Amino acid sequence: MTLQIYNTLTRHKDTFVPQEPGKVKMYVCGPTVYDYIHIGNARPMIFFDVVRSYLEVIGNDVNYVVNFTDVDDKLIKKADQLGTTVPEVADRFIQAYYEDLDGLGIPRATHNPRVTENMNLIIDFIKQLEDEGVAYEKGGDVYYRTHKFPDYGKLSKQNLDELQFGIRIGVDERKEHPQDFVLWKAAKPGEIFWDSPWGKGRPGWHIECSAMARNILGDTLDIHGGGQDLQFPHHECEVAQSEVLTGKPLANYWMHNGFIRIDNEKMSKSLGNGILVKDLREQYKREAIRYFMLSTHYRNPLNFSEDIMEQAENSVDRIANAVNNMKHRLNTVTINEAISQEREAKIAEIRDQFHEKMQDDFNTPDAITAVFEWVNEANMLLQAEVVNRAELEAMLALFDEMNTVLRVYTEEQDELHADVEKLIQERAEARKAKDWARSDEIRDELADMGIVIEDTPQGVRWRRK
Repeated sequence: MTLQIYNTLTRHKDTFVPQEPGKVKMYVCGPTVYDYIHIGNARPMIFFDVVRSYLEVIGNDVNYVVNFTDVDDKLIKKADQLGTTVPEVADRFIQAYYEDLDGLGIPRATHNPRVTENMNLIIDFIKQLEDEGVAYEKGGDVYYRTHKFPDYGKLSKQNLDELQFGIRIGVDERKEHPQDFVLWKAAKPGEIFWDSPWGKGRPGWHIECSAMARNILGDTLDIHGGGQDLQFPHHECEVAQSEVLTGKPLANYWMHNGFIRIDNEKMSKSLGNGILVKDLREQYKREAIRYFMLSTHYRNPLNFSEDIMEQAENSVDRIANAVNNMKHRLNTVTINEAISQEREAKIAEIRDQFHEKMQDDFNTPDAITAVFEWVNEANMLLQAEVVNRAELEAMLALFDEMNTVLRVYTEEQDELHADVEKLIQERAEARKAKDWARSDEIRDELADMGIVIEDTPQGVRWRRK
């Protein structure tokens, strides 16, 4: 099997070959930290974490970079509203971002560079563009001459001559052409600023990623990712800035995730239907949120609703019940023989199915189907009169392999696990002593905890209601 990635640049699936075998350089555009992150931010956070995890599972060392935009118009406005400073706003919401990251079960990126910590780097990058004749200064602002880069539009497949709108800064008479975009913005009175060759100011939006990506990962990235909305103008401008200097591709593979809709409506501030991740985490398990995000292919739109989230909760509970029952059975089984050829073949079949789907452009919905094939096989195994330790261990090892990527189950998900196991053991002792009253009390106690226990010929099994 070879990993295939749908490349936004080529508009088809390309075989993934990193520049250096076993090492992957991956850059994903992170949040503008002026507020709590919303559900739309969470999708790339979760999906590209899965990409990173899968690349690691198949043997790569991934240098994963997610930046923070910690100065721009939104942060300046928020600082004014709160009566504080831009750095204090950024610090507050970066901390909130990390809390949401932890709450979603996402490990830290290798690097989280901040714009304000790389200002000299960014200024130097702009100066190089100016020296090349592709940037010019007007009234303290510095602009990029888009017509100096003949391939402008190749990522988004837009024709430069037809582009009149969509550049983040509005049309300005100081521009040589309406399509030119800002690299450096002169500071307005009272705004945060840095000294530069063009006066006091701060960077434009697009330049930060070009400068920081090049500094950390070099001239060419293996993978550059982000939301579909970043394809133009942000990523298109990054390409122009970087490639005009280096003469090399900014990235060999471009990946963009689709939008999230809320109850089949576009998520927008005007509709007031945005959902903050911190609020979502209070209502649903992290595993259910991850499951929801991964249950639709990343390039397709994803619809959020309470019914869909309830289904996700039920699905992760079903997975958890199977895993917990397997672990409980493992603690009691005594037979340890060689794994049967039939079981070994079934495990290999599920593993191959999982990897085949993940290698097909990270098809997580079908990879989840493989997980449920595992659940069905696990439940069948638990129904057997005689259970072999080697088979239980092999099945659990397969689950861990898949879950290392998807993380739709964690021990933390089942905080009751230790208490449940203790009560089940106490109930078994009560039954052995024919203390039926205590046995019934424990069953009722477990029921109050939302746990159903089943006495089977193969032993006690338990599940959530």
